[in-house]
Amino acid sequence: MTMTAPNRPDARSRSGIHIATIVHDGRIWGVHLEFDDDPKRPEVYLARLRFDAANPTDSEEAPRTTVIIIEETFEDAISRARDFDDHQLEGLLRSALSG
Repeated sequence: MTMTAPNRPDARSRSGIHIATIVHDGRIWGVHLEFDDDPKRPEVYLARLRFDAANPTDSEEAPRTTVIIIEETFEDAISRARDFDDHQLEGLLRSALSG
């Protein structure tokens, strides 16, 4: 049985925390923060961004970044994600779509 830190979201839950809503190529995208567990580093909060299209096609999967946020607290991770402006988020989405 593994123990998780207080306030640590369950990494298996993929609902994520809504960070922003952006528009890219005429489509609306919800940006969510997803946390990842690293058993070797349980004291840090690792997170990636997931982009959900408002009108996804049947075969379309939500593009994701790699882990780009590494913080010491849950709150710091959320704050760091919310620091991205729309232009930066759109760039991350473009990169995730091309990968």
